[in-house]
Amino acid sequence: PTPICHMQENVLQRVLQLPVVSSTCQTLQRKYSSTKESHPLMASVCEVYERGVQGAGALAMWSMEPVVRRLEPQCESAVAVANNLACRGLDHLEEKIPALQYPVDK
Repeated sequence: PTPICHMQENVLQRVLQLPVVSSTCQTLQRKYSSTKESHPLMASVCEVYERGVQGAGALAMWSMEPVVRRLEPQCESAVAVANNLACRGLDHLEEKIPALQYPVDK
């Protein structure tokens, strides 16, 4: 059979598009939002946490940028190989576990 994964395809994007994963993420996002709306104190704590995570992420990206630029040519082929292997593994999982194609409630 023809593999579902294509060379340009990102395995993370494929996983996020699986109905079981996307419906779980939507449910968690709704619960998180409703909790923030229902509890003002929790909302302020969450906002501080969200800003901290964004700041830490930006700092990590800024500090890693020079290293990534130097390693990019070598890393591209390694990432492509890893992505391709992960896509093939995901093809196998989707074939063996049909439940991945259904939302959580089913």
